[in-house]
Amino acid sequence: MRKYIMRIDRSLCIGAATCVALAPKAWVLDKEAKAVILDSSDQESDEALLSAAKGCPVAAITIIDNETGKQVFP
Repeated sequence: MRKYIMRIDRSLCIGAATCVALAPKAWVLDKEAKAVILDSSDQESDEALLSAAKGCPVAAITIIDNETGKQVFP
C-alpha cells in the first residue's frame, strides 16, 4: 500500500510541468497543459511524489498520508 495519496487541483495548475520532471511515472500534461495523474503513478516512489508536490509553483498538488488521512503537503 502506498504511503501517500495525491490529488491535483486542476483549476490552480499553470502547466509548469515540475511534477512531470520530478515524477514522470505519476504525472503528464494533457492537451490543456494541465497536470493529470497517470495510472502508472503507483510505480513512482513516495519521495518522488512528495518532491513533485513541493516543486509545484502554485501548490496545486495535495499529498495525504494514506494511513492517517492527514494532509502532509501543503
